[in-house]
Amino acid sequence: MKDETKIDAVTVLTEQYRADLHAYKERESLHLKTENQLKGTKQIVLDMANTIRELKTQNDNFQAEISRLNEEIQLLEMQIKK
Repeated sequence: MKDETKIDAVTVLTEQYRADLHAYKERESLHLKTENQLKGTKQIVLDMANTIRELKTQNDNFQAEISRLNEEIQLLEMQIKK
């Protein structure tokens, strides 16, 4: 009887250990998945920030070109009126 009780206790402990180990592995897997998602999201944000900087520079250059062309138009209009 005592041996059966010991075996039952060991079985219960073993099953609990397996359940705890499974739960730990699931948490670890979720952690790794979340960490990878965060790294991916961080890279996307960095790429977008770089693109925004590039677009801002291009926009500034275009605005400067528009201003230069508008001045040139004004000069040409003045020449036509003469």
